[in-house]
Amino acid sequence: MSEQSRSPYRRPRRGSKPVQGGGQGASGPPAPRDPARRVAYDVLCAVEQRDAYANLLLPALLTERGISGRDAALATELTYGTLRLQGTYDAILEACVDRTLASVDADALPVLRLGAHQLLSTKIPPHAAVSATVDLARRVVGHHRGRFVNAVLRKVSARDLDAWTAVVAPDRDRDPSGYLAVVRSHPRWVVKELARALGEHSSTGLVRTERLLAAHNERPRVTLVAKPGRSTVEDLVAAGAEEGRYSPFAAYLPQGDPAGIREVRQNRAAVQDEASQLVALALSRVDAHGDDALWLDMCAGPGGKAGLLASLAGQRGARLLASEVQPARAGLVATAVRRAPRDAGRVIAADGTRPAWRPGVFDRVLVDAPCTGLGALRRRPESRWRRTETSAADLAPLQHGLLARAADAVRPGGVVAYVTCSPHLDETDGIVRRILAERDDLALLRAADYLDEVPDLAAGPDGNYVQFWPHVHGTDAMFLALFRKAARD
Repeated sequence: MSEQSRSPYRRPRRGSKPVQGGGQGASGPPAPRDPARRVAYDVLCAVEQRDAYANLLLPALLTERGISGRDAALATELTYGTLRLQGTYDAILEACVDRTLASVDADALPVLRLGAHQLLSTKIPPHAAVSATVDLARRVVGHHRGRFVNAVLRKVSARDLDAWTAVVAPDRDRDPSGYLAVVRSHPRWVVKELARALGEHSSTGLVRTERLLAAHNERPRVTLVAKPGRSTVEDLVAAGAEEGRYSPFAAYLPQGDPAGIREVRQNRAAVQDEASQLVALALSRVDAHGDDALWLDMCAGPGGKAGLLASLAGQRGARLLASEVQPARAGLVATAVRRAPRDAGRVIAADGTRPAWRPGVFDRVLVDAPCTGLGALRRRPESRWRRTETSAADLAPLQHGLLARAADAVRPGGVVAYVTCSPHLDETDGIVRRILAERDDLALLRAADYLDEVPDLAAGPDGNYVQFWPHVHGTDAMFLALFRKAARD
């Protein structure tokens, strides 16, 4: 389940600063001289100190402060570029300070990372990058710490990125996971888990793992979904998009704001990753062996898959019940399904582990389970720094409980789709194996058979799962397992 709808504004941690608007008001601070760097700094502080989400907070602050055009583009590059390569920059900064990086003031550290990104990964001239960043430091952390920032960044500027990584990264042959953790900017444990999911081992090389990590650090394209019965891919192409590669509903937006497209403003299209579209489509393609009138999306927030399923259901004369435990997210789902064909979508705020519906009544059930989100690190780079080695284990009981309740909710002969936006094996294969060991009324289907248009999808035992990959398919790393509930004798 995506975390994109969670509020970017959190209660500040003790000692942290609130995010300030940049406009001049009667009692507010003056507008910053460098609005792009200031907004990037404010977002990085909020991500680090208050668990904000950059993809939510950055657009909000750009709008609030009236930042557009080149300044908005620079702020976006500085924010996401810094977050993606934070691990690399931290290793370099650690070598440039005379103490541990953990002891650096929490308000000064984002400035150092911003400066490192400009020096090592952009075309901004070094003198301009240092000067502008030091000026920002003086404004946000004071002149004394501004001198500290100046001294550190001058050390950083002494080498380029390749030269620095040659100095600070572990030996590639002796410690391939540690090497990739620094060079490709991921926590070591994430590198190891992604390698395990790809079936690679340090002793035999991590070639595919490195390709995946590199893909996580690339800027993802914006993918749109044309909601069936409400708009078409041709409509989106006419608005400047390009036809998608796999999904019959997908279009890629090379540039511009999705909100500038009429179909998106009118809720007839939306932003949705192509893999997200395809796992929902696969569920709709399985023969339900009987009635096909009632569908369930158990964990529907923020509503991307629910919006597509409601449109598909409405075209067939079926209805979708979309359930979301958080009322605010349920409101987003309601927006996503609004005006589906034949008004097919209904939304409730309910806990899927304590069902508000009778068992055995649904023909199709989707469980888009809460997960670590390791499959969407291109779009939410801060997630790699926020999760820990225990995150998957912590989520497993909830994932298993939701899948078990989905199996109860579907009628005999009906179909269940278990989906995660994570390739972590403890969240995918581990959950599927456990449910199959506990229940003799579920049979695993070969999910790739329902997505013939996409190559290299089959994964898991006997190739029964579907696993998308950013470095192979250009999508998020979405996982899908399909089950059929045994019919009554």
